[in-house]
Amino acid sequence: MNRPISVIKGYHAHVYYHKESKDKATWLRDQIAQKFAVKLGRWHDKEVGPHKASMYQVAFLPQEFNKIVPWLMINRQGLDILVHPETGNDLEDHTENALWLGNKLDLKLSVF
Repeated sequence: MNRPISVIKGYHAHVYYHKESKDKATWLRDQIAQKFAVKLGRWHDKEVGPHKASMYQVAFLPQEFNKIVPWLMINRQGLDILVHPETGNDLEDHTENALWLGNKLDLKLSVF
């Protein structure tokens, strides 16, 4: 099925961290807030939704993708990041439509 990119209403980047890498995640979050037009989500030090690791969410509009994603690619401080579109199909967005920076982590897909 050929779908137009106009189905993408926004993007989420989920920045994963562990206790020992939270300082890197903090630095990255501060830089993102200073450099980009985004909405930062709360810190989740425990599993939430489909995410099996600690993380915070960065929400941004499609026009920000070309700015923030390349920056994250080279400034992610070794952190694993899931970038996915918001099309209205959460399962597809977190799986088939997902982009991973670093390691691809397991998600708890049963929540969808």
